Formats: sequence, C-alpha cells, structure tokens
Amino acid sequence: SFVKFNGLNYNEWSEKIRFTVGIMALDIVILINEEPATITNESSEAEKAHYLAWERSNRLGLNLMRMTMADKIKPSMPRTEKAREFMLKVKECSLSD
Repeated sequence: SFVKFNGLNYNEWSEKIRFTVGIMALDIVILINEEPATITNESSEAEKAHYLAWERSNRLGLNLMRMTMADKIKPSMPRTEKAREFMLKVKECSLSD
C-alpha cells in the first residue's frame, strides 16, 4: 500500500515513490536533471527513444506522486508538469525534517 503524503512525512513518502518508479522503470525522470530536447525531424532514433521514455516516465511519475497525496494536501501543492520539479517543490513545502 502507498503512503499518502500528509505534509509531515516527506522522507517516507519520497522513499516509496523512488522505489516504485524504480521498479516500474520510470525513474529516468527523477535521475536526470534536464528534460531531453524535443523531438524534431532531425532527431536520431536514439534521441527519439530517449525523449519518449522520459516523457512517459514524467507523465506516469507525476500522476503517481499526485495520487499519493492526502486529499487535504493536494490543493496546496505546486503546479508543475515536471515530476522531478514537483518532487523538489513537495520537499520544500514539507513540514518534516
């Protein structure tokens, strides 16, 4: 079962998120600091594959993080479309050590 982030349990929550995205092979979005370049006509197959993997990881990871928020906390969470940025902002908002 998932630990819901309640504003006081960031360390426990983030550990579960990191583990879950890791076993789901979605951790690329947390491990990489920068978003890959957008796909263009000149993009190589490797660049396209990397971007698509990052985009999937970002989308699903962000959804997972939002789903594991206590209902009373969700409205106060920062708006962003990047999972890594969201996790960092949640840490800033957290009242836990």
